Amino acid sequence: MRIAILSDIHGNLAALDAVLADITRRSVGITVNLGDTLSGPLQPAETADRLMTLGLPTIRGNHERQLLTQAPEAMGASDAYARARLAPQHMGWIAGLPETLSLTDEVFLCHGTPDSDLAYFLETVEPTGARAATDGEVEDRMAGCTAPVVLCGHTHMPRVRRLPNGQLVVNPGSVGLPAYEDDRPYPHVMETGSPHARYAIIEQGQDGVWSAELLTVDYDWDTAARLADEHNRPDWAVALRTGRMQGAAR
Repeated sequence: MRIAILSDIHGNLAALDAVLADITRRSVGITVNLGDTLSGPLQPAETADRLMTLGLPTIRGNHERQLLTQAPEAMGASDAYARARLAPQHMGWIAGLPETLSLTDEVFLCHGTPDSDLAYFLETVEPTGARAATDGEVEDRMAGCTAPVVLCGHTHMPRVRRLPNGQLVVNPGSVGLPAYEDDRPYPHVMETGSPHARYAIIEQGQDGVWSAELLTVDYDWDTAARLADEHNRPDWAVALRTGRMQGAAR
């Protein structure tokens, strides 16, 4: 069995289409989406239309929850831009998405961790910034999940971790946004260092053991960045062009 994993598309339709074309070229049978699908200053409605047609197994991220529960005046800029452009059918689609999903007995989907759409799974944020989580930290965040494969997103950082008990945790990175900054629980940046779209493929071998491959895909990120500039988001434009946050410490 081979499964393609998408996450954190953030309304970047050009990146999504490039990734979907790469998945088709590789003849992968199942594709899943781990959420944070629409929010951002790019093409939220068009991205929703594309995915609603495909009918991929999809879960909510924290941005889907925020679109459903926050008043527009309380939203951040990315959610507010998306909400103003989403039609009732788009909101209905979001409302019908589960928070987590057991795709099979062996593959579990979550956005952040099994019990939180905001917690980082494979990274830990300290006052000095973000670092890779230890095995012990990842195990503590499992919240009782015993699936052999756990798929997560949220941090936009592609990472694979096989725990001592054999569980495989995979974050495919972000399809649509290669860098961002946050202030929870301490100010930090998450940067991949290049503008490529990212996704992953997991595969179960004949011996039953799962493996993962992290993939990068070229697309027209300059056009996506110009769109962000046109929509008054120069921070996104820099991230889309470079995979870095402007002015961030290196």
